[in-house]
Amino acid sequence: MTELSPTLALACELISRDSTTPADAGCQELMAERLAACGFAIEPMRFGEVDNLWARRGTQGPVLCFAGHTDVVPTGPVEQWTNPPFSPAIHNGMLHGRGAADMKGSLAAMIIAAERFVADYPDHHGSIAFLITSDEEGPAVDGTVKVVETLKARDEKVDWCIVGEPSSTEVVGDVVKNGRRGSLNARLLVKGKQGHVAYPHLARNPIHLAAPALAELAGESWDDGNEFFPPTSFQISNIRSGTGATNVVPGELEALINFRFSTESTVESLQSRTRDILARHGLNYELDWTVSGLPFLTEPGALLDGVAGAILEVTGRQTQPSTSGGTSDGRFIATMGTQVVELGPVNATIHQVDECIRAEDLEILADIYQATLVRLLG
Repeated sequence: MTELSPTLALACELISRDSTTPADAGCQELMAERLAACGFAIEPMRFGEVDNLWARRGTQGPVLCFAGHTDVVPTGPVEQWTNPPFSPAIHNGMLHGRGAADMKGSLAAMIIAAERFVADYPDHHGSIAFLITSDEEGPAVDGTVKVVETLKARDEKVDWCIVGEPSSTEVVGDVVKNGRRGSLNARLLVKGKQGHVAYPHLARNPIHLAAPALAELAGESWDDGNEFFPPTSFQISNIRSGTGATNVVPGELEALINFRFSTESTVESLQSRTRDILARHGLNYELDWTVSGLPFLTEPGALLDGVAGAILEVTGRQTQPSTSGGTSDGRFIATMGTQVVELGPVNATIHQVDECIRAEDLEILADIYQATLVRLLG
């Protein structure tokens, strides 16, 4: 068998550990050993059942932080995998295994990049840091958000952060995420009156009552977006009502709704406008809100310019900044006033059976990370 590159070898070692969320399975310990060997101060942070790692080399600013997660999503039916999900294998130039793209490949590339950079620049400018969690694919309650709270409490600043989420679309570096939309969820409970379908005048059907209001919410234009964000979107993800019987008018309807919102809207404005629409329809309702994340944006500046320059240097490609997609832990880090960019491998197979990436892409990614370090801290 051909000898694996250092980045590929480390990626395989991480993938081989079953760290289905919120488990870490020793991944952070392995990373910490590598980082400690090149001068990083290691600080494990465990909150609840979640393992987190904060590692830093240097005491001065500016601070460039690599962030990511060791936990992975469940495998799904193992029998449908071409190769066992936690037995990494290379077929036709593709590295297969759960976490190859999301995001143990990025973690390996970050470690290798840091090791090489420190070897070349032992007295580098500023500080390099790693913020790693095992609670990104799960509730995200005891992970990055808690580490950020700890850093804020002791006035520890992070100037720039590269999150290793799989941001690329076709080839490594063609897209970087320089922001994400906010995510606002709500559980809407519309109350009616249960009764017999043959006597509708004695009942109040919450399905009939809610339908016009839900249609208006779905058709509403919430904002027009801006040069960085598409317009805010509204989606109904679940509706539940009825007793299962055909002759019973239900007494309640439950709908789960979600806003993916730009910086042109706020949590408060979306909540207020939703309540106004529901009120116009005279509904008897309850509404419970949950904010999954606020929108954040890194405009052109030192970090985005540094990453774009590194991508161009290594691959010859002009990258495209984007704010599309779901949320990431970058939303927590951005609350520190940090410039945040997401840069990782191609995302075509994330969360799928037979998750895989091009094996050679990991070495390219490590070179991009290293070139970014040189540009910002060299």
